[in-house]
Amino acid sequence: MAGEVACVPYDVVDTEEARALAAGNPRSFLHVIRAEIDLAAGGNPYADEVYALAAENFARFQAAGWLVRSDAECMYVYRQRMGGHVQRGVVACCHAGDYEANVIRQHEKTRADKEEARPRHIRAVRAHTGLVFVAYRDRAEIDGVAAATEAAPPLLRFTASDGVEHTVWRVTANRKLSEAFEGVSAAYIADGHHRAAASARVARECAAGNPTHTGEEEYNWFPAVLFPATQLQILPINRVVADLGGLAPAGFLEAVRGCFAVRKCAAPPPSAPHRIGMYLAGAWYGLSWDGRPGDPVAALDVSVLQDRLLGPILGIRDPRTDRRIDFVGGIRGTAELTARVDSGRAAAAFAMHPVTIGEVLAIADAKRIMPPKSTWFEPKLKSGLLAHTF
Repeated sequence: MAGEVACVPYDVVDTEEARALAAGNPRSFLHVIRAEIDLAAGGNPYADEVYALAAENFARFQAAGWLVRSDAECMYVYRQRMGGHVQRGVVACCHAGDYEANVIRQHEKTRADKEEARPRHIRAVRAHTGLVFVAYRDRAEIDGVAAATEAAPPLLRFTASDGVEHTVWRVTANRKLSEAFEGVSAAYIADGHHRAAASARVARECAAGNPTHTGEEEYNWFPAVLFPATQLQILPINRVVADLGGLAPAGFLEAVRGCFAVRKCAAPPPSAPHRIGMYLAGAWYGLSWDGRPGDPVAALDVSVLQDRLLGPILGIRDPRTDRRIDFVGGIRGTAELTARVDSGRAAAAFAMHPVTIGEVLAIADAKRIMPPKSTWFEPKLKSGLLAHTF
């Protein structure tokens, strides 16, 4: 029943999308991570009763045998196959202290509202119900243990409705695998910044309330899937804007020509970095520029677009809060961009080239933060396959 239980992460769907995905499936883990779907529509998704119901549903899943507690501490290998792309990671618990000490590094800011909501869920269910997506620089020793583990029959395997195959093996060489990770000096959050921040916050709270705290209690640990960095696939996050800041399309295009080299083109997706595709008034344009800022964050294509066009021409100063800009995951393709503009739901769209994993790691190593909505890792991890209680 793994395919019935497994679901998308809590933060990639809103309440109504979650309600539709779980309709007719009482085993969907969305009943735990988005428990408001079991209450009347239109209610507050952050109400106390939502968190109480999440705890009740989590207990019910265990009582029904839909979730089974492991009989021993162990790690797992989690492989995802999306078309011709394959990535395999190790599922293990990471220590909140490593997150606090920047051994587990971040490249995104977290939002205050999410920082408050997720700890409430963790406290209510006394569990980490989502996996943090983490990368590390490849190590052959870890790859060897993972490959040996895959030679055995899997614990579970299923193909989700989006065509992605998910397979999990239980590791038998736990000590050998743990020792192989001793050579990893730093890990990097690819996806799940809010889950990691929430886990660290709950760990601090539990430690403060425990006079005999040692640092080894289960509340100090949160579950993650650790992938070799070179295996990861990053898609772009494209941009659409609601209006042209009072300009007509011709005037806007002329303003863009003042800060980019612009040419009309037929192929929308940028074929290389330092190129941006712009869809305006039924036509695609390629934007390019000379010079590369020495600062690694300022040199990112999303930063150049923000600093040269979105801010000065359209007046979008803070893309985190300005409602005139929206973000479209690259998994939807550029057809979504043209559809939004052609339908009038957006005035212009910008197709980005994805950042590289090397850029992500370098910026995190420098203790810098990437602009909002810079990375889209695909495929996503499923929730409900593995959880950690404390």
